[in-house]
Amino acid sequence: MVAFHDRPDAGRRLGKRLAPLRGGDVVVLGLPRGGVPVAFEVAKALEAPLDVIVVRKLGVPFQPEVAMGAIGEGNVRVLDQRTISMARISQEDLQQVERQERALLESRVARFRQGRRRVDLAGRTAVIVDDGIATGSTARVACQVARRQGAAKVILAVPVAPARAIVELKEPDDIVCLLSPQDFQAVGYYYHDFSPTEDGEVVQLLDAAASPPYQRGVQGGDGSLEDDVEISDGRVVLPGSLYLPARCDGTVLFAHGSGSSRHSPRNRFVASVLHGAGLGTLLLDLLTPEEEVNRANVFDIGLLARRLSSATHWLEARHDGSAGRIGYFGASTGAGAALWAAAEPGAQVAAVVSRGGRPDLASPRLAAVKAPTLLIVGGADTQVLALNRQAMARMQAPTRLEIVPGATHLFEEPGTLATAATLAADWFRQYLLPSPVGRSMPEARE
Repeated sequence: MVAFHDRPDAGRRLGKRLAPLRGGDVVVLGLPRGGVPVAFEVAKALEAPLDVIVVRKLGVPFQPEVAMGAIGEGNVRVLDQRTISMARISQEDLQQVERQERALLESRVARFRQGRRRVDLAGRTAVIVDDGIATGSTARVACQVARRQGAAKVILAVPVAPARAIVELKEPDDIVCLLSPQDFQAVGYYYHDFSPTEDGEVVQLLDAAASPPYQRGVQGGDGSLEDDVEISDGRVVLPGSLYLPARCDGTVLFAHGSGSSRHSPRNRFVASVLHGAGLGTLLLDLLTPEEEVNRANVFDIGLLARRLSSATHWLEARHDGSAGRIGYFGASTGAGAALWAAAEPGAQVAAVVSRGGRPDLASPRLAAVKAPTLLIVGGADTQVLALNRQAMARMQAPTRLEIVPGATHLFEEPGTLATAATLAADWFRQYLLPSPVGRSMPEARE
């Protein structure tokens, strides 16, 4: 029984259920790693701060799967005195286990927070979010730790959990669960896409959540607009996520690569950096879920480019020029589609950025691209780097190749995606936004 498309989908549904909490003194805490994409959407819906709650179980030394306690940040420690007594655990044994687990906990905290401080829970409502519950042991510990950190109320919110686990959980003050089957399978059984969440995605989502929240589908207090939209190309309807600042002089359309979507944490992180630069964004899926199953569609660059062009026309028509100059941001195969669309006769595309892209997939059209193009490639992504160099030699438009040292194809290494996003923001700011001194054309270089 598939109930959710992916973790962001589950998070949006959970956010709707938790809507009565909006406006309260709420902190949303995601359990790394899989709980964070769900928690990101919940925090967005509640317009609440997002943080992670990192916990480690203290296992009995001779039987580590049996918990004798748990630890959390801020030297929080929760002990099960009954288990300690029955297992005859000495103070020395307990301290040794805690030292080991504390080192692992602090390592994970440093990896996820990247220097950010923990959000203070004192006197606030803590909403602890995971992508699902199997046994409930981790959720139970997280609730205890949040309470020890000063939370006045603890709510556990999950998309799916066994009915029995919901009944047995006593630690939270309240539990919000969208689906609680009696014949529970595994958590992943209820998701269409349950691919692993990487550490880099957790960091990117926390970074994105740190930017100012926006109201969805309505004019914000600062005049900005964020909305879920539907774009028809005459055959299918494509979903998109649109953000326009109060004054919009430039909007960037995103074309993601295979295996990704408009909900990709990487794309959303880059979009948040562009928002900070004063740019609008339109993230959209160029294929329907049914079409994505056929791998041939993923590499049909002509099809993807036509749909990107349709989205461009839709944006221009709907906002009557108020979206400003148009730019394309393409990743992987999406970069090929962006360049193909930019080469169309009459295309009003002011700039293109490719991140880890495959511009070679648009080889027949590269010479016709007129928009200034930035190619961003990871230094460790040697095969794609060679393809970008070959594509660059075919291009007539002002083109620059920027190599991010140490980055692989997905830019998962710490700091590499932020570097790529900053390069993209600078490029789009130069070519999409007004400049009193005009725009200087870059030299084609590496």
